[in-house]
Amino acid sequence: MKSLRIGELAPEFDLPDQTGTQRSLTSLLAEGSVVLFFYPAALSGGCTKEACHFRNLKAEFAAAGAQPVGISMDTVDAQAQFDGKESLGMPLLSDADGAVATAFGVRRKYITPVKRATFVIAPDRRIIEVIESEWSMDKHADTALQVLGAPVKR
Repeated sequence: MKSLRIGELAPEFDLPDQTGTQRSLTSLLAEGSVVLFFYPAALSGGCTKEACHFRNLKAEFAAAGAQPVGISMDTVDAQAQFDGKESLGMPLLSDADGAVATAFGVRRKYITPVKRATFVIAPDRRIIEVIESEWSMDKHADTALQVLGAPVKR
């Protein structure tokens, strides 16, 4: 299965975040662009590094009119533990049955439940960038900011 591509419309979804609050793509986009990053497992080493990099660039995303939103097949409780331990301060969505991962074309049967992939989604639901890198944890946030026209501060 191939991931969705630039120019395609992101599928609508409605998933619980780490607090149990239902979040739809439409409601998230009401605040501006969404940088939806799929990660294989909450609290794992690589996913923690990736999510913390998004957290550390939160002000830059806000200045660019966008918000990062994490999503994995972990439970709401696991997402809550992840946020609590790392003070991520962003929505972490629980796609427990993998339906959203399947709709975005990032669900896998082997290795990890999902591919590490990030979709930069404009307020009109159009995908303006797709970032796929299993090994460069910083690439996802850095590239998303570049696409949004924001300089990356180090």
